[in-house]
Amino acid sequence: MSKSTTKAGAGKPVYSDGYKRLVLVLLVTAYTFNFIDRTIIASIGQAIKVDLKITDTQLGLLGGLYFALLYTFLGIPLARLAERFSRVNIISGAIVIWSAFTALCGTAGSFATLAFYRFGVGVGEAGLSPPAHSLISDYYEPKKRASALSVYSFGIPLGTMIGAVMGGYLAQNFSWRVAFFIVGIPGVLIALLIKMLIKEPPRGHSEPEPHPTLAEDVSPDEPAKPAPTLAQEFKEMGGVIKTLFGVWPVLNVVLGVTLVSFAGYGGGQFVQPYFIRAFHMSYAQVGLMVGLIGGLSQGVGTIAGGFLTDRLARFGTRWHALVPAIGITLAYPFIVGIYTAPTPTVAAFFLLLPGLFSYTYLGPSFGIVQNMVPTHRRATATAVMFFFLNLIALGGGPPITGLVIDHLAAYHFAHPDQPGMWAAVQGMFASHVADFQAACPGGVAPKTADAAAKAACSSSLVLATRQGVILAYAVSLWGALHYLIASFGLKTAMAKARADRGEAD
Repeated sequence: MSKSTTKAGAGKPVYSDGYKRLVLVLLVTAYTFNFIDRTIIASIGQAIKVDLKITDTQLGLLGGLYFALLYTFLGIPLARLAERFSRVNIISGAIVIWSAFTALCGTAGSFATLAFYRFGVGVGEAGLSPPAHSLISDYYEPKKRASALSVYSFGIPLGTMIGAVMGGYLAQNFSWRVAFFIVGIPGVLIALLIKMLIKEPPRGHSEPEPHPTLAEDVSPDEPAKPAPTLAQEFKEMGGVIKTLFGVWPVLNVVLGVTLVSFAGYGGGQFVQPYFIRAFHMSYAQVGLMVGLIGGLSQGVGTIAGGFLTDRLARFGTRWHALVPAIGITLAYPFIVGIYTAPTPTVAAFFLLLPGLFSYTYLGPSFGIVQNMVPTHRRATATAVMFFFLNLIALGGGPPITGLVIDHLAAYHFAHPDQPGMWAAVQGMFASHVADFQAACPGGVAPKTADAAAKAACSSSLVLATRQGVILAYAVSLWGALHYLIASFGLKTAMAKARADRGEAD
């Protein structure tokens, strides 16, 4: 199959639908491994917690802030490089880096060492999504962009699903260290395939109006572009920030996706630990249940969200925001059902439903951002949005949820006669986490403790995890409100963006 042909006299390559699908499959595969390596902590976190005797706050830091810090701060400079240099090369190099650090996590002998390696995973993963969003937007025209980006975003539930199943199996039958080794190694092969098979398209290739081609597509006798100045870089950044935070509907989309992601990262970090703690299931059992049932639900919701939005957008642009607002709101009652279910069978039934609704937000959100900025700012726009989103959502969601669970556990341990959520929320910060950790290191009573002490540790941690996860996911309703607000002015904002780029409707 030929990668591309050239229009007569136009000098603009034409990529076949088959080749564009190949590009999308490779990028989805990369994003899948991105999320396997990113979320593996959630899959094997309970084993790490018990082995290293750490708190849920520390577990949240490993899955959140310690990964997110360098991930968010490096995303913008890497995106600026992606605006001028080969996005394919940046993506390939990034995959090798994060895969190597993921494998190194398996050698960590302490919380501090594991935290250092998680910083390294974040460094590598910063180089994927901004250039990938830019590539996809150059391969797919605006009317298909939300669908294409939703397919790319399918890597999130797919990676989470594979990570849950594989991580649970490996932790159960080998160890959490082996799990890190196994999931880190395949990334190198993916990097090689992307380098060999994906061709760098001209910037703005899929837009209605012709755009300049990349430097590698220009004949050698044409003068090279001047090197960017610091003032130009700040001007480009300022333009992106003005669009994302200065245009009211777009600001509300950014706030919406951030709050929903905060809930997802925070609550999601403790989904598998909850089932292990509450129902005493094995790592492999939990991995299969959460990975297959929850992953299937989230995957269908992710794909459906993009295609449903592109179809409904024919009747009005505001559906780009209304689809997420409605889906997220419908999902929350089912989330509460999961964590109040009396048996794992009932919980598994409820687990099938939230992702169908809540994950509809991914494709439309990314599509709005890509359609609102000029072609030469697309990677930067994704990086700036991810900086804001991940610093708050990924950086804050898991550790804040872990902190809440630690304090709730301390409260319930000290007040076993007051299991209600409202009483616990009011009094949780008056309790001492250190006392609970001393009595229940790693959330588990010492082997020499009597049956009553073991039951007290277990019941306190289970109740705290249930309540903490329900509270974390409640933040998504706040995000749904912002999507609803965004829907009212979105049509005007996107029409103006098209006019500013000189595009016809």
